[in-house]
Amino acid sequence: MLKKRIAIIDDDVYIGDMLQELLEKNNYEVARAYSGTEALFVIKNAQPDLILLDLMLPGLSGEELLSHIEGVPVIVVSAKVDVDNKVNLLLSGAVDYVTKPFDTKELLARISVHLRDSVRRDDKLIFDEITLDKSTYAVSVIDTPIKLTRTEYAILLTLMQYPNKVFSKDAIMSQIEDLTPDCEENSLRTHIGNLRNKLKAVNGKDYIEAVWGIGYKLKS
Repeated sequence: MLKKRIAIIDDDVYIGDMLQELLEKNNYEVARAYSGTEALFVIKNAQPDLILLDLMLPGLSGEELLSHIEGVPVIVVSAKVDVDNKVNLLLSGAVDYVTKPFDTKELLARISVHLRDSVRRDDKLIFDEITLDKSTYAVSVIDTPIKLTRTEYAILLTLMQYPNKVFSKDAIMSQIEDLTPDCEENSLRTHIGNLRNKLKAVNGKDYIEAVWGIGYKLKS
């Protein structure tokens, strides 16, 4: 299964390293940013499932950065303890507030809860004109239903969960094995070609890009 990716946005290298070690030990992928300005780039390209956000950042502050984040749960992790500040941040879009220093077990529990709640709220993935509903396994392009095989659906799900990521053949095989354990590597290219043709048939758009020497990614 795909690991959940968490972005750590904190200019304190010691705390960031500690959080990264903790999260990786608990089977999360990690992306790092050390300033609010860098965080905008990291969030766009890493497509995190959850963000741990410090407030006292160089460049854009955590409060300023929060207004630029949409569709991703944000847990503020800060030494600020002012109650009004906490309330304002929660009203501005943060899902939780953890005060430094924090208990690591409690933080992991909060992360798990908010990731679970996020999945419940976001059963639909949308890329360009493609919609994939994870609760019903329905796929459509411009509201036109697309009938996919189990393997084609698993490939599309993998690509749509991380639309900016280039997946190697090995990475795709690793991600889809739970949904379609019978797929073999020598037939993967055929499955991807069939998926590409089905998506393209609706409006002539080629949504899957072959990145030479690396693998595949979505393209708009």
